[in-house]
Parts: sequence; C-alpha cells; structure tokens
Amino acid sequence: MAKAFKYGLKGITGYLEPAERELLRGLLDDVISMLEPQLSQGEDPLTALIGLDMNVKEPSDRALLRLLPNVMKNDDDASLEFRQLTERSLREGKIGALRAAAMGLDRNELVLSKEEAKLWSMALNDVRLVLAERLDIRDEADADHVHAMQDWSQAEDVESYLALVYNFTTWLQESLVQAMMASMERKS
Repeated sequence: MAKAFKYGLKGITGYLEPAERELLRGLLDDVISMLEPQLSQGEDPLTALIGLDMNVKEPSDRALLRLLPNVMKNDDDASLEFRQLTERSLREGKIGALRAAAMGLDRNELVLSKEEAKLWSMALNDVRLVLAERLDIRDEADADHVHAMQDWSQAEDVESYLALVYNFTTWLQESLVQAMMASMERKS
C-alpha cells in the first residue's frame, strides 16, 4: 500500500507498491501521448526550435483543452495567436515534468529533491486535470460524488475505476505538496 510523501532527513520520501507504480506510469505515459505535438510535413525546424507553431488549433479533446486552455475567454483570435506563440513550449514543459516523474518511478525508493518534487507535483496535477475532465467534474458536488468512491472492491465500471484512480492521485499530490511545504518551513 502506498505511503504518503513526507519530509525528513533524506528529503521528500514516499513509497508506492509495484502495481501502484505501474498504474501511475501508465497515467503519466497517457498524458504524455496526449501532449506530444503533431509534427507537420515541411515544418520549418527553426520555427519549431524557438517554439512557434503557426498551424496549431484549439484542441477538440476537452481534457487536452483543460491542459492547454485558451487565455482569453471571449477573444478567439487573441487566444489563437497566444496559442501559436506558446503552446509548443508549454507542451514540452509539461512533457518534461511527466517524464521526470515517470523516470522517478524506476527507483525502488522515492526520494525527491526540491526540483524533482516540483516536477512530480506538476505531473500529478496534469494527470488529475485529465482524469477530472474524463469524470466530468464541473463543481464541488461532482467532486464530492467522485470522492465518495473509496472502495476498490466497488469498482464496477470505468467511471468508478477512474474515480478511484482520481482519488489516489489526489491523495498522492496532496501528500507531496504537504511534504514540500514542510521542507520550506524547516528551512525558514
């Protein structure tokens, strides 16, 4: 059974069972796959290198749109222009955090540096955003309904299983953030 992240002499530590590691690795890999930019035929390598993507469009997948939202609610043209200038680098930053967390799962003991903890927190947040969108969490009542699902033996369908996975990643991220806060308090 997973143990919450804690801050101690070794730094920020946690523990995941092999099955929990594989579950988390699968989630991280799925979000990475969602975020990987599509390469255009004949794309200018210099443009790609500096992070521009003039062919980008608003994602049709609601979960991907949650990860890469429009910056202006009522101005589609300004949102598209901003997206063209920033989306590639935003995707790459998110993918980097997700890959760092996935690589951390290769170690038997989860001992995170300050930077690794930050990347893990970002990665877990992105996983949770995708799961929240798949579960159609829109308000507190929806979240309460999802959080009510706590027993793995009651998972009868995809939605109840996703709810349990969402609750697990929420708990894991909350414990990580608490350990990060504890590390900052002790250094003050």
